[in-house]
Amino acid sequence: MDERVASAVSHWAPRFTTNGVAVADFQKVTSSVERWDDWCSAWSAAAQVHEDLGREALGEGRTRSAGAHFSTAAVYYHFGKFLFVDHPDEMRAAHLRAVACLTEALPYLDPAGERLEIPFEGSRLVGVLRRPNGPGPHPVVVMLAGLDSTKEEFRSTEALFLERGMATFSVDGPGQGEAEYDLPIRGDWELPGRAIVDAVAAQPGIDGDRIGVWGVSLGGYYAPRMTSGVPEVRACIALAGPYNFGECWDRLPELTRAAFTARSFSRDQEEGRKRALELDLTGAAGRIRVPLLVVAGKQDRLIPWQHAERLAAEAAGPTELIMLDDGNHGNMNVAAKHRYRSADWMARQLGADGPAASRSSA
Repeated sequence: MDERVASAVSHWAPRFTTNGVAVADFQKVTSSVERWDDWCSAWSAAAQVHEDLGREALGEGRTRSAGAHFSTAAVYYHFGKFLFVDHPDEMRAAHLRAVACLTEALPYLDPAGERLEIPFEGSRLVGVLRRPNGPGPHPVVVMLAGLDSTKEEFRSTEALFLERGMATFSVDGPGQGEAEYDLPIRGDWELPGRAIVDAVAAQPGIDGDRIGVWGVSLGGYYAPRMTSGVPEVRACIALAGPYNFGECWDRLPELTRAAFTARSFSRDQEEGRKRALELDLTGAAGRIRVPLLVVAGKQDRLIPWQHAERLAAEAAGPTELIMLDDGNHGNMNVAAKHRYRSADWMARQLGADGPAASRSSA
């Protein structure tokens, strides 16, 4: 196993299995890959198995099962391409399959999903809107991915908000997913955030006065930065995000630095470092005046936990900090210690009244 494969396995195993990859599949695929060059094809082959199961189920009229199989295939294709920037053609082919499988799954999910395209700076930001069962209008949580995550990865996290009576909008921003080919990573997330909020608030069944935002990893920077400049946002969760991404550069894995360099449209890693320094909450943190929940882990090897402390200290509104001594990047290895609590927190802030939210407050 070469160094890049070992790095991907050691850093991301809990993330894969928390977000929809079966443990047996994770073990089978990663044990078969010795060279990084084979990573995407191995995961794509595993994804094809689930895609084929989805087509079989759909052909037999088992639509709920078809939705589950297609959404699983989307996650597997996504994890094949997520850091595979050295092979752009193969990466993009896997990405297109991830997008196609999730799109095929959307009508058969419970609750169903709807693809929404938002015009932005000559391109588009694409997201998936899911409304909880029951009458609206519903509060909504905008869900922001990180450097290598996309909307295809968020089914298990969406479920936490949906069952508590909140709609979800998982979106690919600049440098992410469907936008990564046309729009580079940027620090001023007030601008894409403005476009996203305007589009989501205009959707039927959505309460534009009850909008929250959740972000993980680099999305844990985007979410508070967006909140600092979009007054319609009523609450924010920042999970494992940096205060200044450039300050983390030297401790990042090589795969992560390469992905940021590519998705920020930088010529080389030295330019990538300079662009990373532009992702900075200095000044912006003090403009956050709505409830903010900051979640971090002290075993995070990518983002120092002190970044979370700084954000929590500088925010101007009501702030809560969850610091987990045994949490890795994203706290995926201790998911039970923060995921339900975070969803309950957001439900309280947005006044959600779903069945699970009611039970949690009883």
